[in-house]
Amino acid sequence: MGVKGLQSFMQRCCPEVCVPVNLREMASQHVARNTATATAHSAGPTLVVDGMACLRHWYTCENWVCGGQWREYMDVLKSWVEAFNSTGIRLVFFFDGVVEEQKRREWVKRRHRVNGQISKIFRHIKEHGEQPGRQLFCLPSGLAAFTSFALRSLGQEVFCSVQEADFEIASYARQHCCMGILGQDSDFIIYDSAPYLSVEKLRINSLTTVLYDRQRFCRAIGLAITQLPLLACLLGNDVVSTEQMQHIRNNAIATYRKSNPAPDHGAPQVETVLAVSQYVSSLWGGQEEETGHILQCMNLSAPHRELLKRGICSYLLPGQEALQRGVISSCPSACAMEKYVSPETLKACREKHVATEGFMVYPVLCEGVVECSNTLEDEEDAELLPQALVFKPCRQRIYGLLLGHDGSTVDTPVIREWFVFPGNPLKEPDMVHPVPVSLPGGLPSLDLLWFGTGSDVTSLRLTSFLTILDCQDFTELYGTIEVSLLAVLCLVTYIVLQVPAVSQEDVDAYLSQGVCLSMKSPQELQYIKLPFLSSRAVQLGSLYVRGLSNLLGANCASGYPLPNTALMPWHSFDGQLFQSKYLLAHSGTEKTVLLDSDSSCLSLFLHLREKLIETCRKQGRVLQSRPRPNAPDLSRKKNTSAPGYRETHAGWTSGCREGWRTTGEVRGEQRHEGGWRERGEERRGQSEHDNRERLGERGGHGGGGHGGGGQHFHPHSYPDHHSGGRHNMSHPPRQSRGRSYRSRGRYQLAPRWSQSPAPGT
Repeated sequence: MGVKGLQSFMQRCCPEVCVPVNLREMASQHVARNTATATAHSAGPTLVVDGMACLRHWYTCENWVCGGQWREYMDVLKSWVEAFNSTGIRLVFFFDGVVEEQKRREWVKRRHRVNGQISKIFRHIKEHGEQPGRQLFCLPSGLAAFTSFALRSLGQEVFCSVQEADFEIASYARQHCCMGILGQDSDFIIYDSAPYLSVEKLRINSLTTVLYDRQRFCRAIGLAITQLPLLACLLGNDVVSTEQMQHIRNNAIATYRKSNPAPDHGAPQVETVLAVSQYVSSLWGGQEEETGHILQCMNLSAPHRELLKRGICSYLLPGQEALQRGVISSCPSACAMEKYVSPETLKACREKHVATEGFMVYPVLCEGVVECSNTLEDEEDAELLPQALVFKPCRQRIYGLLLGHDGSTVDTPVIREWFVFPGNPLKEPDMVHPVPVSLPGGLPSLDLLWFGTGSDVTSLRLTSFLTILDCQDFTELYGTIEVSLLAVLCLVTYIVLQVPAVSQEDVDAYLSQGVCLSMKSPQELQYIKLPFLSSRAVQLGSLYVRGLSNLLGANCASGYPLPNTALMPWHSFDGQLFQSKYLLAHSGTEKTVLLDSDSSCLSLFLHLREKLIETCRKQGRVLQSRPRPNAPDLSRKKNTSAPGYRETHAGWTSGCREGWRTTGEVRGEQRHEGGWRERGEERRGQSEHDNRERLGERGGHGGGGHGGGGQHFHPHSYPDHHSGGRHNMSHPPRQSRGRSYRSRGRYQLAPRWSQSPAPGT
């Protein structure tokens, strides 16, 4: 959430509220005050971290538009966590797990705003062939979801919320007497919980930041802590919009000006906060008056009064309801799909969701609602489909497996989808029906998939997962190649089957970067230089990363046939590496060079590509070669006398336009900053394959590298308790892949298309 203008008010007008603190010293003082509590927890001082608020501060990788520098990002997270752990500070992370319906309108407004930003990003890429400046910075797609898994893999305690994340953070911090809440949300001043610490002001090397003192804030504005929730609602937050309480604020400002004839007209928000604070204070004849009674005395319509009640209630933590009697309390609603699944399954579903072991399953079974935020997709690209449509058949089969849907029309469940993409007005959810998953022996129960034992069940889990992705033929590959590469092959095959515009060159780029990734250290990946960016490759990169999250959903629904670790992007994708492979593949580079002149990588690449082509051919999809060597006209941006990419990198031989230039010859040269969420066109920074063609530069496989090329055909071991080992599995019959969407320019109301649009040209 967040109270409109309150954060800037504190920083601008209440310097006494903003207290510089050293977290090491604060931790020591906290332990001294709470010795008994600290001993009981045996974990030292605890800092509750708002993970969503930290994402922009964690993702410091220079390239953010290509789909994510995931290995480098993992190193950043590891260093960040170690900085706290080395001082004895325990970290507990929370991430948003749901979007509450009372906040849906605000969520939609923000999504539309980001879509506008994405349009500017793609416009810049097409015009300049490079990332835009930091002013258009957007986080890589899927960063929040994958970060929770990343932190868990680093041994951290991570929770995914089942209510508003801010509420759960404040509740946890209060219940466990934590030393503070690290975030960047003014709601943490309103909650009567642990001290609110700024992540924006955090200096990780010195572990210093700013504490926003709640008691001093109340003294500065003349209110009690119990009156802060009403102040927040009248100023405007995610529950009560600023428009709905505008008349109250207008009256408060008019009254305030009578006693303060010389307001600070240069800062209207300052005046607003002071005026509304004075108004709230005037409503209480005494501190014992109930909030419910106060609301009855206000000049409000019945709907607005109920709205304020809901807003105030959202700030009341467990045990605090008695402080403000007369205000309705919120109770968790029953699981939306409980009649389709057993209580044991629902219990396990919730536990896995909270512990960040699951993905997509909880929203489907317990909420009946699934949402996906903005993705880097180009609204002007008439050829590439939005990821929401590409992976819709996959999601429908996931729903079918979760809800035991066998295709009957009796009591058919429906999932409400809120997926963001250009052209979708988000005025209402897309009502999506589950699709049956055809498996040998019929549709298994979720209880069997999740709790069953034995080799037959293990085989059934893998068959279910592969069937959801139209990749039943890949059963024989399980145990013969690394699990992460099996995931790459499944995902790329699914994309090829669903997107007619994907070419042989695109597949070569996807597969070659997946194969070569394990040979690169984070440092090598970081120093890849790109001659320019291709907007089309930007969208393909985002499409791939979003696809990984759908694979996670399929894996969780199927009972974890693969370890979730194998589906993480740092094991199969790097944005700059993909861009470089894309450029090389579309320039006609020889496959040997595309695979870094490594014979084992080349052999594995050809093996995977052969399997993909064979599977696609069986389903009537024949890959076509469609090279796109188009580069933007950068003659006015680049120094044309500089050595070209073809001259400085072996293998850049055919199909390359004259005039393409490197951005610099120095390995450590600073790369262009970038932005993230627009759909690609053909000029996107096909991450120049700095490809170092020097085979001796493979050392130091940081960030979870998979080992050398000679090991590629051996199964990779992941520390995940869901891994079921290797088993012989029969080939299940192939299922129809269902509706295949094709492009038709802008995507207007696309989630509700009743038939496939005409193919793009």
